[in-house]
Amino acid sequence: MPATPEREHLSDALPAVASTALRVAFGIVWVVDAVLTFSPEFASHYVGYLHNAAHGQAAWSGWWFDMWIAIVTPHATLFIWLTRVAESALALALIFGFARKTVYVLGALFSLLIWSTAEGFGGPYALGATNMGAAIAYVLIFVALIVINYRAGTSPYSVDYLIEKRWPAWRRVSEWAKDQGRPDVPHRISWRLQVGALVGVALLVFFLVAGLQSSLHVTAPSPAAAAAAVSPLSLASSQPLAQARDATLPPLTPGPVAKVTLTVTDRDVEIASGVRYTAWTYNKTVPGPIIHVLQGQTVEVTLINHGTMDHSIDFHAAQVAPNEDFVDIPPGKSLHFSFVAEVPGAFIYHCETAPILLHMGNGMYGALIVSPKKPLPPAAESYVLVQSEWYTQQLSGKLMTANYPRMLAKRPDEVVFNGMAFQYDDHPLPVTAGQRVRIYFVDAGPDDWTSFHVIGSMFEDVYPGGDLSQPIHDVSAYSVGPGAGAIFDLTIPKPGTYAFVDHDFANLMIGAKGEFVVHAPGATLPKASQPAAFSTDPDPATPAASSAAGPTAPAAAAPTPAASSQAASAAAPAATAVAAAPTGPYHFDPAQGTALYAANCAACHQVTGMGVTGAFPPLKGNPAVLDPDPAQQIDTILHGLHGKAIGGAAYAGVMPPFGDKLNDSEIANIVNHERSSWGNQAKQVTPQQVAKLRAAGK
Repeated sequence: MPATPEREHLSDALPAVASTALRVAFGIVWVVDAVLTFSPEFASHYVGYLHNAAHGQAAWSGWWFDMWIAIVTPHATLFIWLTRVAESALALALIFGFARKTVYVLGALFSLLIWSTAEGFGGPYALGATNMGAAIAYVLIFVALIVINYRAGTSPYSVDYLIEKRWPAWRRVSEWAKDQGRPDVPHRISWRLQVGALVGVALLVFFLVAGLQSSLHVTAPSPAAAAAAVSPLSLASSQPLAQARDATLPPLTPGPVAKVTLTVTDRDVEIASGVRYTAWTYNKTVPGPIIHVLQGQTVEVTLINHGTMDHSIDFHAAQVAPNEDFVDIPPGKSLHFSFVAEVPGAFIYHCETAPILLHMGNGMYGALIVSPKKPLPPAAESYVLVQSEWYTQQLSGKLMTANYPRMLAKRPDEVVFNGMAFQYDDHPLPVTAGQRVRIYFVDAGPDDWTSFHVIGSMFEDVYPGGDLSQPIHDVSAYSVGPGAGAIFDLTIPKPGTYAFVDHDFANLMIGAKGEFVVHAPGATLPKASQPAAFSTDPDPATPAASSAAGPTAPAAAAPTPAASSQAASAAAPAATAVAAAPTGPYHFDPAQGTALYAANCAACHQVTGMGVTGAFPPLKGNPAVLDPDPAQQIDTILHGLHGKAIGGAAYAGVMPPFGDKLNDSEIANIVNHERSSWGNQAKQVTPQQVAKLRAAGK
């Protein structure tokens, strides 16, 4: 039966309608992609996606990722905006049908670039799941649009059609076909085009086969994977650290009593050149201040908690009842106790609060040096080195935070002397040739042993314990375990540059290396590293160091020797008064929610919301977070929580109250961040709901 004119018209129109529908639908996908590029999370982890893709690559492709990481890292902001502009332009061009021929080619090339960089050549195969790289799928769709454009010619459903009616030359950037509509007789494809097509197919087959390793080993490019893939050293500036931590042993405190005041604060500290970490600190530094006392002196300790959770302190040089003196104190409180430094040596002090691994891994440790009553042989220079590890994940830009799974797995991102990677390479420690230099060494860990060694020299004496009359002589390298300390004496006869290292070379490669610059006697020595961690303290109201490095006024009166060794009392305010909530209608600000969560919650509950096993519960999928009634979630943030089973599991960590630190809008932003992150989808809350529960709990 012959077709009616209507059917013929419909048949003629269908290809144009179908191709337009595909193009517009694909454009909508690109609109969503483009909008997501403007999220703070995308910008924060932009470089991380490259590092994540580089992990697990075959040897043949490693150079490609190294090149892109080197190009993008110093200019991340520029590339972020280039990506935003490119995706936005592609989205608009697809939806409106603008310059289709050119856009399809550029879109395919752009998608290939994304597939071969951020997606790590992700292919269509994976163990137990379909893992087709989105970008390679985009390439195939662009190729389909190119074929349709070539065969169908001008589409009346496009901006190109309107432009071509006025300027026919526009077809050069919008069409391949020379004739309007689909030709009646298919054109024979030239050998030139056939060879090109065969080469393209061969390349596609190569990348699909060669990308098998990438698909099986490269983690999917999620924000969590990107954050975990970035190391602080990969983000570090090529410029040297502006200033190093002063390693010089401070003078003794005169008199029978050494008063030590340590204040706990949450603070960002530099751990590599230009890279910072959200640490928990004693006196705003990591490690905490060097404390130097004399054997037999009474050490009176005042610990003030200006942090956001419970903390404590454990002195390895103290012989006291830990259940009385090494106890947790909540924010805003202080603790006082005393002990006699009976044993000489180099000792660690650290936070004892569970989980200890997290507290120490977050920076809560320092060195206590107890000099013997009978002095050791005099030394021309005396330095204190505290070796420790950083376990990190990217919080945003060049700001890192704790990575508890890496702590448990003993996979440090940095191993450092006195808190910063390679700082004594940038600022070597001066030593006089032919004269004794003494190193008080503490391994703070929290996980790794060290084999301390000075390249090109020998330790004359090593004092591993409290009996300093029996040193070990003539040692090339000596191992110190986590939590232990030792004293090293050496004399370097010839001027030159001598590296001191952890002879575990994996640790050396990620920061455990410094240098002694040895000068002839009488030569002008370079000025030692300035004590930047103390002298540039922006908050002079907080004690800059313990009284062992110079007298300070304790924030609360220390007890008399006859008094109880422990007292918990109100300390100076842990923070300024709660800021007034903003006026006007409330609108959830995702960027502010992310920042508030990072500053107050991420160290314990982790950036991924997965919590810390046995210590802090996960927020991802947490029933209280997903509950349409937010009362329990808000009340926990306002008033804290401890000892209550969550999801049938017990957690040892203490959730401190934030009601006296954050206003209603800030708490609402944190709650809404938790309710909309990590796959959580729960009803948002308002500051009015927070205010109501705050009033009810008073």
